[in-house]
Amino acid sequence: MHLPSITSVYLAILALLYTVLAVQVGRLRQRDRAAFGDNGSLPLRSAIRAHANFIEYVPIITLMVAMLEMSGLAAVWVHLLMGTLLVSRLLHPLGMYAAPSTTQFRIGRVGGIMITLVLLLACALTILWRAAASF
Repeated sequence: MHLPSITSVYLAILALLYTVLAVQVGRLRQRDRAAFGDNGSLPLRSAIRAHANFIEYVPIITLMVAMLEMSGLAAVWVHLLMGTLLVSRLLHPLGMYAAPSTTQFRIGRVGGIMITLVLLLACALTILWRAAASF
């Protein structure tokens, strides 16, 4: 078993993105004088959801990839999984600021979450498959 060094680099990059999302929420809260909730502001609501959606998916996917890396999954696969997570998490907030039914919305929000869900499923199934193969 080795430390998940590839996963940790991607996680650091994702943490920078998370910081940007958090700062955006704070900036909009200050602008709209909304200490709690969204104060009826659509841009603030979108920023809150982009921030929350990130934290709802990134930790569990990153944890699963780190476990796969520690169990000896080939580096190319770790890069593929974490690179895909990074792309999906970059796409999603871009779509959150677009009007529904636009190309930017479909590619960003819908595409980002679909990629994320497929990645979540792929990581879970890979862990289960590798566990079953070891018995």
